[in-house]
Amino acid sequence: MDTTRATRRSVLRWGTGAAASLAAASALTACGQSVGAARTTKQAPARPGRKVRLVFWTWVPMQKTVDLWNRTHPDIQVDLQIIPANVQGGYQKMYSALNAGDAPDLAQVEYYELPAFMLVNGLTDLSAYGADALRGSYVPWQWNQGVFGGRVYTVPQASGPMGLFYRADLFAKWGIDVPTTWTGFEQAARVVKARGDGARMCAFAPTQPAWFAAMCWQHGARWVRTEGDSWIIDMDDHLSREVADYWEKMIHDDLVIVEPDMSSAWYAQLQTGRIVAWVGPQWGDALLRGNAPNTSGKWRVAPLPQWKAGDNTSANWGGSSTAILQGSRHPREALRFAHWVNTDRQAIDLNVAAGYGWPAAANAFRGSALDKPDPFFGGQRYNDVFAASDKAVDTSWKWSPTSDADFGHLQNNIGAAVAGQGGLVSSLADAQKRAVQDLLAKGLKARSAR
Repeated sequence: MDTTRATRRSVLRWGTGAAASLAAASALTACGQSVGAARTTKQAPARPGRKVRLVFWTWVPMQKTVDLWNRTHPDIQVDLQIIPANVQGGYQKMYSALNAGDAPDLAQVEYYELPAFMLVNGLTDLSAYGADALRGSYVPWQWNQGVFGGRVYTVPQASGPMGLFYRADLFAKWGIDVPTTWTGFEQAARVVKARGDGARMCAFAPTQPAWFAAMCWQHGARWVRTEGDSWIIDMDDHLSREVADYWEKMIHDDLVIVEPDMSSAWYAQLQTGRIVAWVGPQWGDALLRGNAPNTSGKWRVAPLPQWKAGDNTSANWGGSSTAILQGSRHPREALRFAHWVNTDRQAIDLNVAAGYGWPAAANAFRGSALDKPDPFFGGQRYNDVFAASDKAVDTSWKWSPTSDADFGHLQNNIGAAVAGQGGLVSSLADAQKRAVQDLLAKGLKARSAR
């Protein structure tokens, strides 16, 4: 039996009780034929004296890390190829390569996209090559992102625990205490509007449905679950509606700037102090440092505001794995590299410098490049905040095999709402309906929660 060739029925199964390890063989009604990959993984025989060459696709500039590997592992050489990020073209490139039978050996795949790759048999069963023995090297919930039906399909790379980046100098100037609740955040935003000479607390980005999902995640919403062989979509629950209503009010009262984040305009407003805070992920530190260098020393990081005073809940925005795509001829060597690149101490520090996120390796924080005071953040050991945030993430959140489309529908609806066509709250019901339709179109059983 070729253990690398999994069927749609056998791979999409609720895994090991893991946080976001999605997808269910019993939740599929298809005939059980592999689809999406023109060739399957097969280990090539070792040839003495011949180097193994691997191709690795990612959008994180990890060339220094790969150079370190190539210097220290002359028998296995890795060719790093930078591709467009995720839905900006990267995933389409991967799916096209799988269909053509010329996929790279390794690729960066975000956690939310893994069920979609499983649906098309796009990932290699790494349990067949000894991956289960590596489990103890990783944070359990991140490891379990790539476990389906009890088999390991990816090596976790990094996540994005969230916090509140804020301008400490401007907060002090305007007499604002760092908010610990969302009610306090709104009150602080009103002070910024009143005293800030055109400044606003933060931006609301209509182009970031993943950020909006994280806001709902923190509040306790759960957009996806399964019951038996059916997918249940619950994007229009009361908790998500409360989140939508909150930000709709912030927009209506002119307490935020409505514009895409990570854009030229947004960076300019960070530099000039027109935007004074960002509810963002740990990997956002590199964006602030790289795009608002003149604000060095003025930023600090605080925990996410809470919906109820005294609570301690967080959420995750982002997170990726190092996947060995279907069709590799060197899966053992690729697994060796994937494990090294995500656990070697030197590699982790180089990856952190490249902005790859919060490491998935167990106990990687203490003693790493993250574990020190930072002049950009006024000497604060700001990653202590994210270390605590990481532990406060409710890891029961799950993703569906159509998350890309879900985000697309939500982004369209949010964009229409901020343009005056409908509202954020009503956009959730439409996104939920379309999410169910997308699952049904893939031959899966699905229904709305209500």
